[in-house]
Amino acid sequence: MPDSPQHNLPVEPNRFVGRERDLDDLRELIGETRVVTLCGVGGIGKTRLALRVAAGLVPSFPGGVWLVELARIARPELVEREIAQVLGVAEEQGAPLLDTVTARLRDQRCLLLLDNCEHLVDRSAQVAAALVSACPSLRVLATSREPLRIASELIWRVPPLDVPEEATADAESVRLFLDRAAAAGTRLGPESLPDVVRLCRALDGLPLAIELAAARTTVLSPARIAGRLDDRFSLLTTGGRTAPARQRTLLATVEWSYDLLSPGEQVLLRRLSVFAGDFDLELAERVCAAPPIAADEILDLLGGLVDKSLVLCDGARGRYWMLETIKRYALERLDRAGERGALRERHLHVLCDLMERHFAVEMVEPRQPWSRRLAAARASRGLMDDQRLALDWAAESSNVVMGLRLCRTSTGLLPLGGNVTEIVGWVERLLSLDPGDVPAEEVAHSQAYLAYGLEARDELSRSLEMAGRSLAGLPPDQVFPRCVMHSLMVVVLLRMGRAEAALHHAEEGLALAIRSGDTWNQAAGLAGLSAVALVRGRLREAQRLGEDALARAREHGHRWIMARTAAQLGSVAEARGDLVTAKKQYERAVPWLRELGGDLELARCLARIGRVAALLHEFGVARERLAASLALGRATGQRQGVARCLVGLSVLAECEGDLEGAVLAAAAAAVLRESIGQHAATRRIEELLGRARTKLGEGRTTALWSRGRATRPYDAARHVLEGARPPAAAPAPAEPVRRSLLTARELEIAGLLTRGLSNRAIAEELVISPATVARHIANIMEKLGYTSRAQIAVWAAEQPRSAQ
Repeated sequence: MPDSPQHNLPVEPNRFVGRERDLDDLRELIGETRVVTLCGVGGIGKTRLALRVAAGLVPSFPGGVWLVELARIARPELVEREIAQVLGVAEEQGAPLLDTVTARLRDQRCLLLLDNCEHLVDRSAQVAAALVSACPSLRVLATSREPLRIASELIWRVPPLDVPEEATADAESVRLFLDRAAAAGTRLGPESLPDVVRLCRALDGLPLAIELAAARTTVLSPARIAGRLDDRFSLLTTGGRTAPARQRTLLATVEWSYDLLSPGEQVLLRRLSVFAGDFDLELAERVCAAPPIAADEILDLLGGLVDKSLVLCDGARGRYWMLETIKRYALERLDRAGERGALRERHLHVLCDLMERHFAVEMVEPRQPWSRRLAAARASRGLMDDQRLALDWAAESSNVVMGLRLCRTSTGLLPLGGNVTEIVGWVERLLSLDPGDVPAEEVAHSQAYLAYGLEARDELSRSLEMAGRSLAGLPPDQVFPRCVMHSLMVVVLLRMGRAEAALHHAEEGLALAIRSGDTWNQAAGLAGLSAVALVRGRLREAQRLGEDALARAREHGHRWIMARTAAQLGSVAEARGDLVTAKKQYERAVPWLRELGGDLELARCLARIGRVAALLHEFGVARERLAASLALGRATGQRQGVARCLVGLSVLAECEGDLEGAVLAAAAAAVLRESIGQHAATRRIEELLGRARTKLGEGRTTALWSRGRATRPYDAARHVLEGARPPAAAPAPAEPVRRSLLTARELEIAGLLTRGLSNRAIAEELVISPATVARHIANIMEKLGYTSRAQIAVWAAEQPRSAQ
């Protein structure tokens, strides 16, 4: 027995970076588990991690730590021969070599590292199982694209390196890049950090890809490397001369894995690249099943790709996805196989079918429980990236009919789903492709959704025109879209001050909905009639119609229409002067909108609560609600929403005795309203200016009004929310310095405050305790010098999205 531990591990060629927690966990597991297999895609760092783990365990194995490199052998029968050669075991005449190896290891406490088993996985599994069964003190650490699938095996999926959410040098992937760049002779300064972060994100934290990219810094800056990553397989070709051939380029690494797949797995892998992001089994079966693979084969083939680490899986959610590097390679193989067009077309058709099914359940079918409607809404919105990809293909292939069909069944593309203007761009792009052969009914449908998006974008005249065209073109039996258009025209006409015309469309839409039994549009029609009655000063009628609308909305069950009708009752109560009831009705709508994720309506509702709370002298509530509404308005690019917040802030300022702030906010709101074609002068503004002239004087009021019109909306808002003086061409504060004071978690919580979430709601979203949230908010206030959640929300809303 030797006096000191033995091993044949190579000297590390360069510094090992990151994975500190993985190293500790793996060393502990190997003490408890007979077989540990490190699984992962090529280039993920399985071998390097295994070698580092093994090196740390040398003192624990007096019988030695032995590396067996299987990549260089090609025939299964050579596995035990390679092991024997490493151990110095000579073949005995008349005895199987595996028996001799077993005898050598039987009484030894040693660790056998079987590296790169994937191309010989069956024989590697047989040998490892035999050795572990016969040698009680033996431990096996294996690396492979797929598990060995033997008794006592623990499968460890090697993750990519951590990628940062912000420009920081602390993340593992960034540390690796900077270390390898320095080793190549390139010293990168802090100014390069954002580009390095972008690079590491684009490379999915894949260690081999990061090392190859770092080697390129001798001739290209990180920014130029990041800009060329679309052609990553030709760019990343500078591996170490002593590395195996399959690890000298990123392309060779991925091809090594691809070539080891069965023909069916190769077909499925390249077809899966058609998805925009993650996907489930049903979607894979519907899109990818075509000769030579059938639908009932998809599950087994997909399981094989997961086992081989080319597809990742979240079992709890039933979702699958590929690393971007693997996906890029699979897309190239899809092109090379001549299948791209057929797969994209099938993807488009499947998306259309799915969206029609979800739309019917969410919006049209009667007597559906809310749980089913919500599930359909979330399923539709969960496929937004795939819908965009499918619409891109529809435009690229000039398949206008299918593209418009997808547009009209996607609630996620509409303001209903919190998306303000995207539907406008898609429909206009598709209609611009000479839709001469598109059925008139399909064009009318698309015009309906275009009108919907234009109203949300505050283009009222175009919205009204498009809604009229849609009504003229839709057949009489298309009741649902016809009712929706009537309701939309009520909203637009009321916003344009045309109450009589709005009344006509409200009555027409309601009559259609009643005849068809459509409770959604009955609720919308009654809400429209209530709004018309309110504008005409008929408050009792408005109240009765609003109550009927909410009852119909509850019968349908969709939270969006329930929230809308509750808000209408809030408007009626506010007009009656019953501010307590108004606030109660608006607050009732908030959880419904949050459950649905409707930021557009939520912003409107929060602004109303803020204004009413100010009038009730509930100033803390008013500030918080108006700040949250302002943040949502800014995030969605909704000028009407920001103007609404400024009006509320004007009310708040005056109620607190800040008449100057009230005039400034009102003036800024007036400019925004003028920019979207609305009347800036309102009765409230005239009354406010009258009070200001009495108290401040004509000259001072005129100067404040002019100053407010020249002030940026968010500066005017900050003046009221923070009690700050509006800037007079002063330099902007050093926000990057302020931002750097906050930890990543604090930035995350600051971002959630822009949505007006409570501590409990934030805690549920981040899976932490409300007390922890409260401590983080207190820290944020101390670091930023703020005294309220509203100030934090405004600050967070003004940060670049990538910084939150």
